[in-house]
Amino acid sequence: MFKTLASALFALATACASLAFSASAGAQDLTGKVTRTPTGYLMVLRNGDDVLAHLERLAVIEQIPSASIVGIGFMREATFGFYDFSRKVFDPKTFKNVELANLTGSIAWKEGKPSIHAHGIVTDGSFIGAGGHLLGLTVGTGSCEITVILHPQRLERFVDPAIGANVLGLHPGAK
Repeated sequence: MFKTLASALFALATACASLAFSASAGAQDLTGKVTRTPTGYLMVLRNGDDVLAHLERLAVIEQIPSASIVGIGFMREATFGFYDFSRKVFDPKTFKNVELANLTGSIAWKEGKPSIHAHGIVTDGSFIGAGGHLLGLTVGTGSCEITVILHPQRLERFVDPAIGANVLGLHPGAK
């Protein structure tokens, strides 16, 4: 009986989190933008799409336990952040109309919501690159292709008190 009740409560919590999430940035429509592959998913986003919101939405809809992500494409805007450990905040910088030469990251969970941790490199017409921790990505003309490689275990992020920043736990309760 306890397992049945626990399963029902988990299902209810997941449904509530999904509903709350769909009312926010996660309300990105995935129709025609995602296909299943033998190792996970291929996502192709177009002009104006919010890359991180689409990845979060995919994680919720498909209940992705955890995954690695890689991607390329043309961005209208790419916002990077450099983490200032003394202030515990990101110092952001936005670049416009750039090629995303590389996006690398992971999908995990924190407090019942998807947690995307991604870094990238962009270049402009002068072929000079910039990069770092991705805070935001909006697709420009053309497209953005992202490969999502699934991992079977659900992974969680937590704040490591020693550094005051989110880290990925490799097993439940890995603090």
